[in-house]
Amino acid sequence: MTNIEKTLAEIAEYQKIFQQNLIVSQQNQAKIDVQLAKTDVQLAKTDAQLAKTDAQLAATEARFATQNAKSELKLKETKEMLSNIGFNLVAAAEEFFYYTLREEKKFAGMILDNIRLNVNGQTKKIQGEFDIVLYNGDSIGLIEIKHLVHQSDLDTLIHKKVANFKALFSDYADYKFYLGIGGFTVPEHVEDAAHENGIAILRQKGDLVEILDDNLKVY
Repeated sequence: MTNIEKTLAEIAEYQKIFQQNLIVSQQNQAKIDVQLAKTDVQLAKTDAQLAKTDAQLAATEARFATQNAKSELKLKETKEMLSNIGFNLVAAAEEFFYYTLREEKKFAGMILDNIRLNVNGQTKKIQGEFDIVLYNGDSIGLIEIKHLVHQSDLDTLIHKKVANFKALFSDYADYKFYLGIGGFTVPEHVEDAAHENGIAILRQKGDLVEILDDNLKVY
């Protein structure tokens, strides 16, 4: 065999091998194409599922938003109802003690010249509301009334109400001030604190008002 023939034989062998590799490559590419097609289908299904999930989430969020809005409205209505109940209870307590004091016309051993319910005053710096105000000569009685009396109500009466009344109604600034705290429910610790500070205690006793006003302090 000549060199040319040998070279041609080698070329033919290389061509054969190339053709075989090409066929294998084409087969692999076909497999890859099939797999890619399957992947595209799967991705399409996934996209559809995600779109469905997004729609469900949007519907859930809308439902929760509606429920939340309804809950907030219900809570607001409940707060308003409770506020009205609390206001009515306080108003009822104020009137109960006011009419009893007006009938008795006595407080801290003095005969009352006048008694007023819900006295209000206001300046640029001070605003005050006083549940029951008693007047007699050179003395003033300030009575704070609550449905349920708290320690903070007593503290406000002592540390704020007197000063505010004198500032708002300067004609009475030099008067002697006597204080009282009352309500349908007066806890024992509040009674004790009122007694220690020389403040009268007014509480309901059946259909009447019991007034503990011995040894009152002048404020």
